[in-house]
Amino acid sequence: MTSERSSHLRLVSGDAVHAPGDQGPAVPFRTSWTADELMATTFPETRWAVPGIVAEGLNLLAGPPKVGKSWLSLATAIAVASGSKALEAIDVEPGPVLYLALEDTPRRLQSRMRKILQDNPAPRDLTLSTSCPTLPQGGEDAIARWLERNSGARMVVIDVFAKIRGTTPPGLSAYDADYTAMGRAKRLADTYGVAVVLVHHVRKMGSDDFLEQVSGTNGLAGAADATLVLKRARGTADGVLHVTGRDVEEAEYAMAFQPTAGVWHLLDGPPEDHTLSDTRAAIIRHLRQHPNSPPKAIAEAVGVAYDNVKKTCQRMASDSQLCVDAAGRYRLPGTPSPESVPAVPVVPEPASTCTNAIDREGHLPLPSVPAVPPDEETHQV
Repeated sequence: MTSERSSHLRLVSGDAVHAPGDQGPAVPFRTSWTADELMATTFPETRWAVPGIVAEGLNLLAGPPKVGKSWLSLATAIAVASGSKALEAIDVEPGPVLYLALEDTPRRLQSRMRKILQDNPAPRDLTLSTSCPTLPQGGEDAIARWLERNSGARMVVIDVFAKIRGTTPPGLSAYDADYTAMGRAKRLADTYGVAVVLVHHVRKMGSDDFLEQVSGTNGLAGAADATLVLKRARGTADGVLHVTGRDVEEAEYAMAFQPTAGVWHLLDGPPEDHTLSDTRAAIIRHLRQHPNSPPKAIAEAVGVAYDNVKKTCQRMASDSQLCVDAAGRYRLPGTPSPESVPAVPVVPEPASTCTNAIDREGHLPLPSVPAVPPDEETHQV
């Protein structure tokens, strides 16, 4: 790192994050209204640190060890502080960022910064710290004072949450302890209208629901405004970022890690296009645009040998990734088949009468004659 770049990098200790004597907010954070006041109030639009992914509020970023959470959070902090592209693809509005790298040494943090920045200058609006008191023991106040000194701050990243949450108060259940610890960070996010990102871990045991993979009780994800889980994926993609929250739409993003630059790159298309083999992904992309295609048409379109496409389509149908009709045409699940034509409604037949009934030979039947009781039959004249 050059000397000019170093002058733009403010590396501070936990004690230096705050300035003694700073006062609290001039206007208290309002938490109650009458119904008519609430409906008459005009609130500002949601502020985004990373549009569509990280909004103001409390964000929980979880992932297994060594998956690349720190690289992702540091590169995102640099992008927001400098106003460049987050995930190499999303334009962001610049603003001050506080990054608490509580598991790093200054040397390691500088090394990572140098790799991510390449030849770009370090942003002046990025403050980094390798230590900070726990939230109950002064950390909450320290972060609040930094936010007051840096009006317009867009994001605070705490890597990792376990280093700052503090000890569990006695008498609380595990759920209540997790929820209480998250509440301190959420109070900062709500009071200052900033995105607070807590980096956390996932369980060793996997789950189909990515929210259940977050280490700890449901109190962590329950208290967060948004939860992001970064997972390694099979095949050609390095990872998938699962996102859900109160102000963000639930989504999955395919991600690729670039080791030489130390950054995660957002890939085009849904994750399955990258986590599948190249041939399967190509088949899915074609069928998304051209449903109900036979293997020959697919092979010509994707440039893969016919026999390979045919066998792959058969395997994908066995794996429930594709549907096939009687003519051997393939489509994605949920796509209508050309054979699925609505049935013609049955027209009810009119009631049979003596004037419209026809027997099997095509003749009108003779009218039936009432039977005569036996007594009347014997005494007839």
